[in-house]
Amino acid sequence: MSIRLYKSYTPGTRNRALSTFDEITTNKPTKSLISKNHRKKGRNNRGVITVRHRGGGHKRRYRIIDFKRNKYDVEATVATIEYDPNRNARIALLYYSDGEKRYILHPNNLLVGNKIISGENVEPTIGNSLPLNNIPLGVSVHNIELIPNRGGKLVRAAGTSAKILAKDGNYVTLRLPSKEIRLIRKECFATVGEVSNNDAFLVQSGKAGRTRWLGKRPTVRGSVMNPCDHPHGGGEGRTPIGRSRPLTPWGKPALGVKTRKSKKVSDAYIIRRRV
Repeated sequence: MSIRLYKSYTPGTRNRALSTFDEITTNKPTKSLISKNHRKKGRNNRGVITVRHRGGGHKRRYRIIDFKRNKYDVEATVATIEYDPNRNARIALLYYSDGEKRYILHPNNLLVGNKIISGENVEPTIGNSLPLNNIPLGVSVHNIELIPNRGGKLVRAAGTSAKILAKDGNYVTLRLPSKEIRLIRKECFATVGEVSNNDAFLVQSGKAGRTRWLGKRPTVRGSVMNPCDHPHGGGEGRTPIGRSRPLTPWGKPALGVKTRKSKKVSDAYIIRRRV
């Protein structure tokens, strides 16, 4: 993937940087692999806003992604590489040798026409899915299961990958993209390679309207609100927030405060916390 930079022909093109979509091979998704996608847009069952700054945006259809990769020992051919509006990674359409079609996350450097396979004893090459115990040390992986046969939960964002550091007993040690080092069961499946679209972090909208297309509504700073609306509000002109630390609109600590529960079962599997 590459980024296209724009000259300032209009206010909307100033600072705009968008994907060139060079790797995309088709514009139409496979009908049998899409479904309706009702988005709540921040409201509960009574229509009351419970999550701010959500709403509007272009209608999307959900692409059914195969995170489990549980079609074992059946070879598949990469048919197309497609855009997915529900994630920043690209997706790849697979044609299995028995006639079935499935979408997967597109690994970097996997090309149309390549053959991939999933199973216990397959080669650890890009796009193949196999247990962590059968992948050599130092190999980058993504779409990692936390619990066997539950499907990949970790490392699914564009440009991310985890590295296998060690194997000991029933567990494999991984370094995740957040620099957290943790243990995962050796039976859990993972896909070899890095998720595609690794320049996604360079994208800049260039205008507020494009952010609205993505379903995000405007955000207002607390310091410009009234005291009844936000703890930072009130005062004459530009004044400090008047508190010892930044707070959320509901009075809880914000900006840098850890919110993870102090006693979680998974703490035993974390060797080094994320940065």
